[in-house]
Amino acid sequence: MRTDDFDYALPEACIAQEPAEPRDSARLMVLNRATGAIAHTVFREIGRYLRPGDLLVANRTRVIPARLFARKTTGGKVEILLLRREAPATWQALVRGRGLTTGKRVVLASGLEAEIVAVLDGPLRRIRFSRPLDGALDRLGQVPLPPYIHRPPANPERYQTIFAREAGSAAAPTAGLHFTARLLKELQDQGIGFATVTLHVGLDTFAPVKEDDPREHKIHTEWCEVSAETAEAVNRTRAAGGRIVAVGTTSVRTLETAARHARAGEVVSPWAGDTDLFILPGFQFRVVDAMVTNFHLPKSTLLMLVSAFAGRERILGAYEIARQEGYRFFSFGDAMLIL
Repeated sequence: MRTDDFDYALPEACIAQEPAEPRDSARLMVLNRATGAIAHTVFREIGRYLRPGDLLVANRTRVIPARLFARKTTGGKVEILLLRREAPATWQALVRGRGLTTGKRVVLASGLEAEIVAVLDGPLRRIRFSRPLDGALDRLGQVPLPPYIHRPPANPERYQTIFAREAGSAAAPTAGLHFTARLLKELQDQGIGFATVTLHVGLDTFAPVKEDDPREHKIHTEWCEVSAETAEAVNRTRAAGGRIVAVGTTSVRTLETAARHARAGEVVSPWAGDTDLFILPGFQFRVVDAMVTNFHLPKSTLLMLVSAFAGRERILGAYEIARQEGYRFFSFGDAMLIL
């Protein structure tokens, strides 16, 4: 297995710069992983491919204004991307700026200061602020967008899912962006269940794979949770013969992590903690029967995950068809339903 095995060519014009409006008007490619058959529709028609008794499981994390700007005491510019809070005033963060070693201080607006208390890995740092950010983050921070999106949406809520509740992510779980309240109610009226998990998106999800062999890629942990209510819904659905349909790769990783800790006779059990699960081809899925996902970056861990689920050649073939058919790629792009 080589990282180059997950590469593909994509013209820049295929990268979506703004979300579909309304949300559920995005295009939807439906891929049958058993037969390889592909259908083309729009997202609001997803219910045609789901059955009463199926269970949708989505990530309820909410993106925080995690991008902060500061200056070194010598005047140099510093950019901080908050990834994970470890204590009320201490965070893991990606820091962009020269010479930011242990003990160095930076100054933000409103008299807020931060000290580098540990150099972790590459640009990853542990930072301690002079006071907790809770009240100041909305005022000082910006919602971080991927670098391939060149202008923010006019409405910042368009980079949040409609079921986002638990603040803590540095990036959106983008497969969920396609759902509207109306569509969700229609699906529930159709007899399709809905449950949520939480995974706060951090470095794991968007860190590029730089190693030639993806199995050597270093995994950083992200916090996730499967509640007792969701675990019960998953176990009940599977016992009744329904399918578990994960909305997004973060939901996949959370559910499959919880399966590692399942009690005897259960598919998943309630669980909360750090996950280091890196899904590559050869992985045996224990929970997820189908997934909703976007079209992912070349050589990314997310492309590797969907390749593990549906087969690398089948996924890359579907991506080529998507490119030819004018689908929009990446965070604000169109969706796939893999059955």
